[in-house]
Amino acid sequence: MEWIVLLVKIVAVFSVAMTMVPFLIWAERRVVARIQVRLGPNRVGPEGLFQPLADAVKLIFKEDITPSGVDRWLYFAAPMLSMIPALLAYAVIPMDPNLQITDINVGLLFLLGLSSLAVYGIVVAGWSSNSKYPLLGALRSSAQMLSYELPMGMAVLNVVVAAGTLSLREIVGQQEGMWFGNALHHLYLLPAFVVYLISGLAETNRAPFDLPEAESELVAGFHTEYSSFKFAMFFMAEYVNMVTISSIAVTLFWGGYHSPIPFAPFTWVPGFGWYMLKILSFLFLFIWLRATLPRLRYDQLMRLGWKVLWPLALVNLMVTALFVAR
Repeated sequence: MEWIVLLVKIVAVFSVAMTMVPFLIWAERRVVARIQVRLGPNRVGPEGLFQPLADAVKLIFKEDITPSGVDRWLYFAAPMLSMIPALLAYAVIPMDPNLQITDINVGLLFLLGLSSLAVYGIVVAGWSSNSKYPLLGALRSSAQMLSYELPMGMAVLNVVVAAGTLSLREIVGQQEGMWFGNALHHLYLLPAFVVYLISGLAETNRAPFDLPEAESELVAGFHTEYSSFKFAMFFMAEYVNMVTISSIAVTLFWGGYHSPIPFAPFTWVPGFGWYMLKILSFLFLFIWLRATLPRLRYDQLMRLGWKVLWPLALVNLMVTALFVAR
């Protein structure tokens, strides 16, 4: 009986993650269009809702071109290496009191390990394509990951010090009854949240940190030589990573599935409802930033990671330790 319950949880969690992808693609195109004072997709289905489905069908039936000279095994493995770590993260994220696949006592460490693995798909894609533009994009991505993985890990460590545990269920449980979770209840964690959010945006290679696939410089960067469904997998991996980064931010800093206002009628909303509302607010922020901010130069990107975020996260960790120890 236990394995049936576990199987149902796995199907439910991954269905939520994968259902978010087409919705997010549609939402991004519509929101960016509104910000730029145009309509966006509005022909396929009501308000263009079926446009992501039409794009998926188009990509599946497009000719699958494999350039000559590629390292075939690595070339075909790269899209999967990008997709699998992003999906595995949902195994330990609690979406509701009764909707978590498993709770391991080092869940946060598991998430950090998976986030660092995501760059391997990009690096392998750039190397195996046997082309200069993908290789340059892969080198940029690896350098970017090193620059922002450290501040992100240090920001997350602030929550570990404050909570005294690596279990995500326990971290969320400690935020019950708080106003808007850790980030506002414990104001000394607010800088850690800002560092995490910026680092997470850079980890997903989203604007203004989309240097690995800068169209004006590198054609399409690491996925220049990919087509058909393999390109679609890279595309999906980017959006799944956005949802993953948002889920971790909600879990660690904004109370997880708990109500942000700890009294009725807000506490009547089911935990999964609050979880989804918080996720959607972060995803809207990601889209808004893409439509608003220009792409950083590469030296600005590296300087921000090493000279601003890393020292800020380190100082914040010291402050958090002092507040916890007092």
